[in-house]
Amino acid sequence: MDRIKITGGQKLNGEIPISGAKNAALPLLIASLLTPDRLTLKNVPNLADVNLLVRILRNHGVDFAIDGKRTDPNPHIGETFHLTARDIVDTTAPYEMVSRMRASFWVLGPLLARMGEAKVSLPGGCAIGTRPVDMHLQGLKALGADLQIDAGYVLAKAPKGGLRGGRIQFNKVSVGATHQVLLAAALARGETVIENAAREPEVGDVADCLVKMGAKIEGIGTSTLRIEGRDRLEGAVHTVLPDRIETGTFAFAVAATGGDVTLSGTRRDLLSNALEALAETGTQVHDVDGGIRIVRNGGGVAPVTIETQPFPGFPTDLQAQLMALMTRASGTSVIRETIFENRFMHVQELARLGADIQLHGDTATIKGVKALRGAPVMATDLRASVSLVIAGLMAEGDTTINRVYHLDRGFEQLEAKLTRCGAVIERISG
Repeated sequence: MDRIKITGGQKLNGEIPISGAKNAALPLLIASLLTPDRLTLKNVPNLADVNLLVRILRNHGVDFAIDGKRTDPNPHIGETFHLTARDIVDTTAPYEMVSRMRASFWVLGPLLARMGEAKVSLPGGCAIGTRPVDMHLQGLKALGADLQIDAGYVLAKAPKGGLRGGRIQFNKVSVGATHQVLLAAALARGETVIENAAREPEVGDVADCLVKMGAKIEGIGTSTLRIEGRDRLEGAVHTVLPDRIETGTFAFAVAATGGDVTLSGTRRDLLSNALEALAETGTQVHDVDGGIRIVRNGGGVAPVTIETQPFPGFPTDLQAQLMALMTRASGTSVIRETIFENRFMHVQELARLGADIQLHGDTATIKGVKALRGAPVMATDLRASVSLVIAGLMAEGDTTINRVYHLDRGFEQLEAKLTRCGAVIERISG
């Protein structure tokens, strides 16, 4: 099993190109199930989760092709995928695939909407909380679906004539449930209204693509979405938006190590709350042509107090990275996690490096220390694993991170991007 070894203490200087957003690319790939025409997606990141989802879609009968050679000189432009679901040959998504990645559960809505039936395993994914699918099922039932759970599978059937529009009032914000209902409603008869919908940019990106495919959607970017279903959607060409979590991760890494790095191919509006928190630490954040410049040369890191919230609040997917930065702050920081009930598993690993962190329910209190010291640590989930990378970049001596397959699920060319900016980091195979 691969490991990553980091020798800390190096400032980061240079440019890091930001990849396409994993959290948009996955539902966009699933949207290919909604049309028999070709859907072309540009700026798709090369990630383990993306490759797994392509395997799942091909199992359903989606023809897949990828441009063999990049012709765009822009370094941020990722792969170009061509997906054609002319014939759905299988409406079952098996346990051995879905259990490995939670987002693959989202095929349920599109398969049900287009084929009238689906059999999809209950999902797996990162061990960061229960994350039940009740809201997904609530939304599909509101569209007329008959749903049964048997032997770990959701068995779904649409009423005669197909899914029909309905009104869904979510009791809390759920990105996954919003994606699920949005995709299904695009082929439902009549109008669907989703209230308390997730406002994350990735949801908006999927909605924008569906509009290009012929869907009529109002309220994109707001908490109320209105979808007028269509009998048929068409093919389209769409570019995946930049990854705001990758943007924030590298921004926190620069703040942690010091230096001057331009994050190119990204936008401030995708994570303005997180960048405001970063500025509170004393790190300079500048808008530049085509990206964001992060600077911290000299001076310490000021402590901050934040709580995670749905967009536009501070992202839960950046909580662990901020915590790593706060381990070296000149004072006491407080982080409250309001989204997932079990997302502090990185705390004990940061403690192995010398961090001083106390947990009280959903709140972590971090007292900054003068130095971290390298040690072997274990990645427990995707975002926790990259927080250990940030800590390792700050620490004195060598840090070895085990179980880094989590990193490959969500960060494209992580070691290469950091190495180009001066980090001493290498992957050890075996």
